[in-house]
Amino acid sequence: MTETEGNERHIAILLYEGVEVLDFSGPFEVLTTAKRVAAKRGETFPYVPLLIAASREPVVARAGYCVLPDHDYDSCPALACLLVPGGVHEPHLDNQPLIAWVKRRAAEVELLASVCTGAFLLAEAGVVSGRHMTTHWEDITDFRTRYKDVEIIENVRWVEDGPLISSAGISAGIDMALQMVARLGSDVLAEQTARQMDFDWKRTGVKLS
Repeated sequence: MTETEGNERHIAILLYEGVEVLDFSGPFEVLTTAKRVAAKRGETFPYVPLLIAASREPVVARAGYCVLPDHDYDSCPALACLLVPGGVHEPHLDNQPLIAWVKRRAAEVELLASVCTGAFLLAEAGVVSGRHMTTHWEDITDFRTRYKDVEIIENVRWVEDGPLISSAGISAGIDMALQMVARLGSDVLAEQTARQMDFDWKRTGVKLS
């Protein structure tokens, strides 16, 4: 193992059947681009995204997009961050292995994140009680009905509340992931990552603490 590999910090991005493609691939692109941009600048961004699922078999995401996980639940290494994307989330609210894994791994991370309706899976795991979040505009009413112990903020791209960061729907996950880079690295690195991606970073989020 090289010194760089030994210093790596892992960001798990959870996969499940029906996961929204851009919800996980957008943040994955941001994080890997940030690492590349940091290296060009002679800096270190030690965070490495890993795709995690219940097994190592291909996961069929929304619209039939197939993706191979890096690890299953049992082989997933120690984590610095956990990111839960949205998608066809409803069947997974009763997916006890998934919910139990999220609950267990959320307890070890320094930063917990959700994109879109991934907020439902975090709330179902009971790891965001008393926090502020956002989710897809279409699902806000349902979320408020189900999880009265979480405060939803509307009409923002992302909400950062201490060790929790969440985004609105689908493409907003890219804005949120850039905010993660700013937090884990620096504002300059996040800005240059957005520039490298030719992305108009919308910093219309709410940072509460």
